[in-house]
Amino acid sequence: MSPGGVAVIGVVLAGGASRRFGADKLAADLGGRPLLHHAIERLLEVCHEVVVVLPPDGDEPSVPAGAVTFARDEAEHEGPLAGLAAGLAVVASERAVVAGGDMPALEPDVVRELLRASEETGAVVAVLSDGGDGRPLPCVVRTEAALAAARRLLAAGRRRLRDLQAEVSTVVVDEPAWTALDPERRTLLDVDEPADLDR
Repeated sequence: MSPGGVAVIGVVLAGGASRRFGADKLAADLGGRPLLHHAIERLLEVCHEVVVVLPPDGDEPSVPAGAVTFARDEAEHEGPLAGLAAGLAVVASERAVVAGGDMPALEPDVVRELLRASEETGAVVAVLSDGGDGRPLPCVVRTEAALAAARRLLAAGRRRLRDLQAEVSTVVVDEPAWTALDPERRTLLDVDEPADLDR
């Protein structure tokens, strides 16, 4: 549930090619479990359901117990904005929390802070400040407005999550506000290379 008591769905983007990692990084072992499980489990602490967005083809990965469903990208390698659109297309909640499948250390209280900012401001997107810039993930989006904007951007050949931030109203949670909840800034950790699993 969000701070206001409204049900929220999580969206985990898991359709990337793992080029820098050199293998299927979301299946890589972290603490005895696949990397993907960590992001899902963290979101399930805040969200009543999680949608995992997968590539168009291939088997469904193992997922932890809980309310987890799958969506598919329409085409290969179209980028994170296309993955977001695929996930939001099956989301039935007013807001969605979006994270990468390679983000194992999401702090639930930071996610709740994003939800509070979204609710209080009415912004279409809420993101975290990182060195004065808004990080694309994790974020909270207003489902209907973000999906419409994402589809417009994709039709225009724009595929970055930052394009969405620039297109719609976006609130940026100040760094001191969220780092007070996550002093080590683990929420922003994403795994791009095998060495990142040891961070």
